[in-house]
Amino acid sequence: MGAGMSVFDAIGHSFATIASGGFSTHDASVGYFASPAINTIIAVFLLISGCNYGLHFALLSGRSLKVYWRDPEFRMFIAVQFTLVAVCTVVLWWHGIYRSGMETLNQAFFQVVSMATTAGFTTDSIAKWPLFLPMLLLCSAFIGGCAGSTGGGLKVIRILLLYLQGSRELKRLVHPNAVYTIKLGNRALRSVFLKRCGDSSPPMHWYSSSSMLAIIATGVDEFSAFAAVTATLNNLGPGLGVVADNFTTMPPPAKWVLVLTMLFGRLEVFTLLVLFTPTFWRE
Repeated sequence: MGAGMSVFDAIGHSFATIASGGFSTHDASVGYFASPAINTIIAVFLLISGCNYGLHFALLSGRSLKVYWRDPEFRMFIAVQFTLVAVCTVVLWWHGIYRSGMETLNQAFFQVVSMATTAGFTTDSIAKWPLFLPMLLLCSAFIGGCAGSTGGGLKVIRILLLYLQGSRELKRLVHPNAVYTIKLGNRALRSVFLKRCGDSSPPMHWYSSSSMLAIIATGVDEFSAFAAVTATLNNLGPGLGVVADNFTTMPPPAKWVLVLTMLFGRLEVFTLLVLFTPTFWRE
């Protein structure tokens, strides 16, 4: 409220921010307020919401702030966010999209955090940006927030573990007989745990490809189909192409596909796929 929102708007946006929901009390979303201060406040709390809530609980339980930086997932999450902010700021400034450097930084910071945490608030249509940036931010939603956060996507911890597994396999190519242990912080991870994390990625890619083909079959162009599936599978909201503003122009069959895609994205693919196995119904 201190930044210029009414009580009603402040309550509505606070709930939508902490839950990474992205719903606004205005059609223009956060852009309605045209306030750099509001943009910054919401973006900061979106970052907080994208972190593991176990870390917040540890802080409230008396632990020091160092508990955040000791967490490898948190460090990667922050690194991804600020790398994206830096890239977007430089590209937007290079193309002269906004009038000043501070406005460019503010817009880049807000839009990056909003998209990468899968909240979906907007201050301006990113469809107006150089195409490289909207595509980059749309793909960043696949990473999403940390495990134990309110964000969607695959989660940062899975991306981190896939990276660590990939690095280990490259080392094994050089030293086939060596034994490498994957550690997260100071804790060695069991192979069963790593396998479960790796198994979650292929079904996500399989379902996103199937959904995209199904939507293309309804007459939607390939680019819009990709954007729509990415936005719904990661519970993001804003898309590109014909869904840059909303999904009203999508054919009814495509909307049904996207409804299922949102369910798969929010509940995670395995949770719903198990419903289609005969073993589940027998037991």
